[in-house]
Parts: sequence; structure tokens; C-alpha cells
Amino acid sequence: MHDVRRLRDDPDQFAAALARRGVDLDVAALAAAEERRRALQTELQAGLARRNEASKAIGQAKAQKDDGAAAALMAEVTALKARLPELEAEERTAGEALDATLAALPNLPLPEVPDGADENDNVLVDKRGIQPDFPFPPREHDDLGPALGLDFESATAMSGARFVVLKGQVARLNRALGQFMLDMHVHEHGYTEIAPPLLVRDEAVFGTGQLPKFAEDLFRTSDGRWLIPTAEVSLTNLVRDRILDASALPLRFTALTPCFRSEAGAAGKDTRGLIRQHQFDKVEMVAIATPEQSAEEHERMTANAEAILDRLGLAYRRMLLCTGDMGFAAAKTYDLEVWLPGQGRYREISSISNCTDFQARRMNARCRSEGDKGTRLVHTLNGSGLAVGRTLVAILENYQQADGSVTVPPALRPYMGGLDRLTPA
Repeated sequence: MHDVRRLRDDPDQFAAALARRGVDLDVAALAAAEERRRALQTELQAGLARRNEASKAIGQAKAQKDDGAAAALMAEVTALKARLPELEAEERTAGEALDATLAALPNLPLPEVPDGADENDNVLVDKRGIQPDFPFPPREHDDLGPALGLDFESATAMSGARFVVLKGQVARLNRALGQFMLDMHVHEHGYTEIAPPLLVRDEAVFGTGQLPKFAEDLFRTSDGRWLIPTAEVSLTNLVRDRILDASALPLRFTALTPCFRSEAGAAGKDTRGLIRQHQFDKVEMVAIATPEQSAEEHERMTANAEAILDRLGLAYRRMLLCTGDMGFAAAKTYDLEVWLPGQGRYREISSISNCTDFQARRMNARCRSEGDKGTRLVHTLNGSGLAVGRTLVAILENYQQADGSVTVPPALRPYMGGLDRLTPA
């Protein structure tokens, strides 16, 4: 959500920032709509004040037996009582229309974000790890996985496409990955573990920016709640409508949850395997920071996600997303892309974003420093730490052996009861 004062104070700069994100906004029309709402507010306030003033004056006129003045005042009050509800309705309609327009606009990119149209314009920041060199042609995870416990056929029969059943040793590895990630974030990175609701109301999803624009990407229940597309929704809304002590920031939360996405815009993409599912597990990181802290917190959070990949021995790269590839609520985003030898390319495994005050304004989340009377909007950040299913894909492809078995990375073996290898049935 945007501060309307930014539009009012510098409409050209506001329009230029949105243009970097591919949004062609008629700023003059939007500014006129905002001016119209302010004019209606002023007229409404003046009308209410005059009604109260005239009502008092009626009694004074009657006390002075000035029947003419009393009658004129009574006629004025009657006219005001008829006009004020119309003004209230006009002001409400103008306000709702302006708010709806502002709510549909994406966050403004930070100055260091590169301009670009899509993923082809993203910028490589760093590349780490060693890509494995196989003495045999590496297979994709959906080819070698069924013998290890990936059951797509049963899932499709009961639920349709984009679902999977994990069995036996692969199910255990999936669980081990989630627990390993949580333990690192809690015990080494200082996050507080949260077990949040998976069903949320409209205002929660609006607060993080999925509503109203991306409703088709979500699943909705019969009672009007939404299945979370990511734990970002639940974790970020922990500070909704709160005034936080600035000295206690940053707050850092993490959660391992199922996530649910309709993948409405992904028809024909990644229809095979685990890359793009309707239901998947993910460890999420969320930070609530002051405006001064958020840039550093973004770097820290990205390093936290990278530490998981380092510990698992996976090759990856960090990409700075261009303006055309960032998410709706993001002002700056890093993607971590893991090397998948079966596909012979890097694929996104984590996206870490600084949303500045965009979500906080939608949630009314503020902070106050000691000695200050006023409050400020906090900055919110979120990132995958990591997507469990995609990490499972990376383990299967990078640690595969010629006989179809998969070596368990040393970091995961304590979570696997010492098991060091998945063997095909």
C-alpha cells in the first residue's frame, strides 16, 4: 500500500518509480481523485461544524424571540441534514475508489534494483559451491525418485495433478530437511519458531499483498478463509495493528508449514515432478525491523538461507532480481538458485525480499522509539529458508549414484537415524 502523501508531494517521481515496474499510471487522474476526496472531506467537516453551530444558534434566537432568525436557522439545519448523508456517501465512495487503486499498485523498487522486463534481466551477485561431476548421465528427480518413494500416480488418482505422495525413506528425508532447516534458523540464526494457523481471513492476506490482485492464486474455503500460500502471511500478521518498541526490533520468526497455491498462472510449466506443486512444505523466515535496520537485515536473512545450502553441500547462485521479475510487495529481492544436474540448470530455491513499509501500511504495523510521541511504520522482510520440496529435488539430483541410490548429505544423517544412503526398491 502506498502513502497518498507521496503521490501528492511528488507525483512525477511516483509515476517514474512505478514505470520502472512496468506500470503505466495516469498520475494526474489519480492526483485529481485524491484531491476530490480531500475536498469532500473538507466540505463534510465544514458542514458538520455548521450544523452544530446553527443548531445551537436556533435556541439562542428563540430565547431572544427572533422568530425570523430561528426559522432561517432551522431551514439551514434541515438542508444540512439532507445534504450531509449525501456528502458522507460521496466521500466514502471516492475514498474506496482511491484506496482500491492504490492497493492494486506494486511496491516501488529501491534505487539499486536493476531495471528489466523479466528473469533474463536479473543480475548475478555471487556463485558458490561445486557442481558435481558425474561419470554417468545424471537423471532428473522425477525419473530416479519413484524407485525411492516418490509416488505421483497415487497422488494424481486421489487429488489430481501437481500433488505427490512421499513414501518411506523419501518421506523421512523430507521430514529431516524441514527439521534441519528449523534447527539452524532457531539455534544458529536467532529466529523464534512459530506454529501458525494455516487458515487466515481476508485482512491477513490483504496485509501481505496477495489480495485483492492475486486471489486466483489462492485456495479459499467454504467459510471465506484462505489457505496460506506461504507462512509469510501468518508470520507477518503477528504484528498487525500493533505498536512495537523500536528497541526490541528486529523481530525474527520462522515456521515450517504446508503451503497451498493454485498455480493459476503456471499452466504448462513444470507439470512433472516436485518443482511446482499445489501443496508443498516450506520453512519461512520473516523479520520485522525499523527502517534503518531493513537493508542490513535483508543481507543477513539472505545469508541465513545460503547457510542451509552451504551446509548441505549444494552449488547455488545469488541473483538480484530486476524490476520486472520482483514480487508485488517487494522493493528488493534476492533469489537463490540451486544447481540441478538432472536439468542442467539453476532453479530458484529461495526468494528473500525487503518489502520496506509496503505491507506494514496495509497492516497498520508501527514502532515507537523511546522518548518519541509519534510512531513510524516498521519494515517487513520475508524469505524461504528453504522450500523443502525443491531442496529434496536438489538432494536427489546432486547426490545420486549410478545404481539409482542417493547419498544422504552428512548434515542430515543425524535426522535420519544415521542412515547414509537411500536405496531404490
